[in-house]
Amino acid sequence: MPLSILLPMVIFGIAGIALLLHLLGLSRPAVLGSVAEARAAWLREFPEDWPTRILLSHDNHAALIDTPQGHGIVWPMGADTTARYLKGAGITRTGTGLRIDLPDYTAPHILLQLDAEELNQWPGLMETSA
Repeated sequence: MPLSILLPMVIFGIAGIALLLHLLGLSRPAVLGSVAEARAAWLREFPEDWPTRILLSHDNHAALIDTPQGHGIVWPMGADTTARYLKGAGITRTGTGLRIDLPDYTAPHILLQLDAEELNQWPGLMETSA
């Protein structure tokens, strides 16, 4: 097949798949609908470290986790969730929430949107991790 036909087919095929996924709603960020969902998301990453306390954000897009090993966070990464410990993390306030800089090249920073109450509460709950 000539490149002049193959290249547009590949480009339009990939664009079509991306559009279809978006129209089906499969491109929305994951939502942690409950404490149980946040716990399950944490345990997928760290099955040996059972959470002792879970605090969901107001928009259900993040959860602050306390464990015997320390504090951690669960947040959406695309349509799935991921979790990391906060040990060694740098926490900076932004206009709409927090920026968490992790010492992990696979997830170097997290931008959280928090309401005013969470913005005052969460950094204090995280500071023992830094």
